Amino acid sequence: MRRDQLEHIVRAAGAILDESEVIVIGSQSILGSVAEARLPRAATRSVEADIVPLDDEDERKSTLLDGTIGELSPFHESFGVYAHGVGERTARLPRRWRSRLVPLQNENTGGVTAWCLEPHDLVVAKLLAGRPHDLEFCGALLGAGIVDIETVQARLSESETDSEERSVVGRRLKSVTRPRQGGEVVD
Repeated sequence: MRRDQLEHIVRAAGAILDESEVIVIGSQSILGSVAEARLPRAATRSVEADIVPLDDEDERKSTLLDGTIGELSPFHESFGVYAHGVGERTARLPRRWRSRLVPLQNENTGGVTAWCLEPHDLVVAKLLAGRPHDLEFCGALLGAGIVDIETVQARLSESETDSEERSVVGRRLKSVTRPRQGGEVVD
């Protein structure tokens, strides 16, 4: 996804919801907090933007987004990208993540503000999720110097995890920071 495509999704979501603010919590929130030119390809590979409507306890707004600009919708078919309406609890985030949200709002968003995850918070969410594409995403951001390991570790310590999960996530973090040669991990 490109930044202009995220802006289009934000503009459409704001119009559909009749709202002036949304939160972007998935991988493509990186497009709102880091200049597109700095991002490695692995960070922008997704065609889906996870959008959290505000004040959506019953998830009706999320369902509305899925039905109008979600996967396999005419919007998706026309523009090649789509929104996934999600709840705030979709991602596991460190404490105080809301205080670090980065605003994306300009003419292309139609005045709608997309509150995007700060990159370190995003990496924490991806490490906690632990899927292969999440770990690739984390490794790409760490490798490009967009996030640093010390801040990621500090944010992980602010996350609700038990000792077993902290150990698993620590191994995941180590695996995405090992030097690579020809695509192979070097021990």
